Amino acid sequence: MKKLLVAALLALGLAQAQQVTITYWQYDFKSKVDTINELIKQFEAANPGIKVVQQTFPYDAYQQKVASAVAAGQGPDVVNLYYGWLPTWVKAGYLQALPDELSKSLDTDFIGMVQAAKVNGKYYGIPTAVRALALFYNKDLFKAAGIKNPPRTWDEFYAAGQKLTVKQGNRYTQIGYGISPDGQDHNVVREILVRQAGGRPYSDDDRKVLYGGPEGLKAFRTYTDWVKKYDIGIPNFFPGNNGYRDGFIAGKIGMIIDGSFAIGTIRDGAKFNWGVTEIPIDRPGARKANFGSFWLHGLSPLATGAKRDAALKFLQFITSADTERMWLERVGELPARKAILKDPKLSTDPIYGPFVVGLSYAKATPFVDEAAQRKVMVDAINRVLLENADPDTSLKQAAAEDQKILDQFWK
Repeated sequence: MKKLLVAALLALGLAQAQQVTITYWQYDFKSKVDTINELIKQFEAANPGIKVVQQTFPYDAYQQKVASAVAAGQGPDVVNLYYGWLPTWVKAGYLQALPDELSKSLDTDFIGMVQAAKVNGKYYGIPTAVRALALFYNKDLFKAAGIKNPPRTWDEFYAAGQKLTVKQGNRYTQIGYGISPDGQDHNVVREILVRQAGGRPYSDDDRKVLYGGPEGLKAFRTYTDWVKKYDIGIPNFFPGNNGYRDGFIAGKIGMIIDGSFAIGTIRDGAKFNWGVTEIPIDRPGARKANFGSFWLHGLSPLATGAKRDAALKFLQFITSADTERMWLERVGELPARKAILKDPKLSTDPIYGPFVVGLSYAKATPFVDEAAQRKVMVDAINRVLLENADPDTSLKQAAAEDQKILDQFWK
């Protein structure tokens, strides 16, 4: 009996010694967190020698948390990050390059947008999904306001927005469009309206800011006129960082521009009929533009030896074709693999379809420091909307500030 007990204890000790624990970090977004928790259960069941611990953090504190933890040797093995942070993270040493066999699959199996995950010719992460933007609209509010169809042009957008905006005296009780400079509107200005106007936000080598020119000024005035001229919304109408989306879900905002990642949240929260349509354009047949983006999973330099092998297994599992299909259903983000995106059921779907179509003309603009460059555009918008600054002056200031960020990075 004693021998059996000793043997059992030795076997248990050996199993524990062979088990590898890895840590996965991401910011706190409920549908993504819940989906990763489910994926961890599946992965651990198929890989009993590997334990995965997920840790999440508020979005606003996430980058700083990664920076301090990795520097102290206590951070994640697998980390989720926005593609626009890559150059800064690689430069700071927060990531290690992917092995060649994984990089080859990114070139052959994933859509071209993921090329933005390369720095100096090497891949530093793999996405589970990609994103585009589209216009969400409240069908019930549209019907009550006598609006038959979602807007296809900006003139139709302004007209619908004005019909959907309701005031009691000077107080807004309902707005037509959820103005949110720090939501997706900074991307709408720089990545969509600038391109629709015939311009580009940055040069091909990402070293020169171009949106300070005539096309950018036209785009910027177009956006600020949504508040200043057409009065279809106001900033901070609904409280919170995601107030534009929360206000839409509450039935107080008629339209918002948001990413495909918002589908799950809106589907779970909205108690009314809603729809999705492509981003409006200047006129029928005019140039279309969209902003494509993605979050990816990378390996930190802390993943070495057996932990690196385990982390690579987990990385491949959470970016597999099966996971992408699950991610689409649970989170709403679009598959990153070309083969899945070609499914005609996706492009004709009334909800996913406008995003899939939008991906065909979307650009994933390269950034050197997305957070800093985003702040530049958000500040430019807020100067006009909140401080009554001149739009041209404010945008030219933003372009100069953005150029300093690029010059500093490339110096």
